Amino acid sequence: MRIAYLDCFSGISGDMFIGALIDSGVAPELFQQTVAALNLGASLEISRVNRSGISATKVDVVVDGKKDSPREAHASEPHEHGHPHDHHHDPHHHQHPHSRGLNEIRQIINAAKISGSAKRTAIEIFETLGAAESKIHNVPIEDIDFHEVGAVDALVDIVCAAVGAEALGVEEFICSPLNVGSGTVKCAHGTFPVPAPATVELLKGTPVYSSGVQAELVTPTGAAIAVTLINRFELFPAMTVEKSGYGAGTRDFTGHANVLRLTVGETTGRNTAGEGARATQTPVAQVETVTVLEANLDDLNPQVFGYLMDRLLEAGALDVFAVPVQMKKNRPGTLLNVLAKPEDADQITKIIFDETTTLGVRRREEQRQVLARRWQGVSTRFGDIRIKIASLNGTVTSYAPEYEDCRRIAAEHRVPLKMVMQEAVQAYLRHLPEK
Repeated sequence: MRIAYLDCFSGISGDMFIGALIDSGVAPELFQQTVAALNLGASLEISRVNRSGISATKVDVVVDGKKDSPREAHASEPHEHGHPHDHHHDPHHHQHPHSRGLNEIRQIINAAKISGSAKRTAIEIFETLGAAESKIHNVPIEDIDFHEVGAVDALVDIVCAAVGAEALGVEEFICSPLNVGSGTVKCAHGTFPVPAPATVELLKGTPVYSSGVQAELVTPTGAAIAVTLINRFELFPAMTVEKSGYGAGTRDFTGHANVLRLTVGETTGRNTAGEGARATQTPVAQVETVTVLEANLDDLNPQVFGYLMDRLLEAGALDVFAVPVQMKKNRPGTLLNVLAKPEDADQITKIIFDETTTLGVRRREEQRQVLARRWQGVSTRFGDIRIKIASLNGTVTSYAPEYEDCRRIAAEHRVPLKMVMQEAVQAYLRHLPEK
């Protein structure tokens, strides 16, 4: 199984993660295109830097010609009102007066020309971050004013992280324990010890430590990216290394390389990280809990149903489908079925009540097993198309071209959709290794 391992010995932030992705082979142009697709007036500055003897890729978000600079991590240094993004930028602070709510952030992400799965991942990261802020400040998540995490650079970091993680084409992200740093940090609500309150909330159940570096090494944005993307936390796994890359932070600490290392390779089927370690077996399929929401609809305008499905998927629904049923008084009706993450169930239920005529929504928790999935790009005469690949215990079980890619290309070239899909599959099969 192809995996990626994150060494967070100097913490993690959004820009460090993007830098590590680029250094590991993800095309810089992909991130530039992603930033342009957000239509926020931002751009990326990508450079090579040295951190305590380690050459790494540095990524800066540039807004209005200025590198964005959030809060510093040292209490002894001057602070300004900032946002929980990163301690790794230029020391000249650049503020964003515009605040954003979660709905606006969802709209910006959904309007961007990126894959549907990347949109869902980016929104999930923001919702994870919002849930932590909601608990800390005792405010409903939809009412939170993202004056800090809604800034342009945070949007860029999170969306680029989602797009880049998908492009890396691994089945699993594994991560080391997180070095959170120490000292204090000043943010919008005052001065707090490192890690900041939102970061602590995000890292519940996550192995952390401090090496004593006086800085905020794990930012809220970095923590949200990690807990959303990472499948598990452990020491360096048994693997055959294919490539590695380093993403740099701005600050250059004495005797401490301020970088995030990303290593990509194939698992070898056993864990030799410690003395007496036992062989580990890849689980048959990942097991996760989902919420099933159901409602019977017998007087809903059919024109509304398509709009309802779009709204539910935009809100994070994992799947939405309808089944024709015969209801009381012999009226034909529709059984609406929605799969959702448990944390999204309340919001999705509200949408169902808002957009339909139902008087009740049934809810239950179920377990589902899901195969590991990854993306692989292929080139056809019409253009590049992504192939979604599912695997079980490292063996490919199914593959299919991404519908949205094929649909867009078919429309652009005015050719049948089925022709584009067939060529994508043939291109994928041509590059399979011979048995």
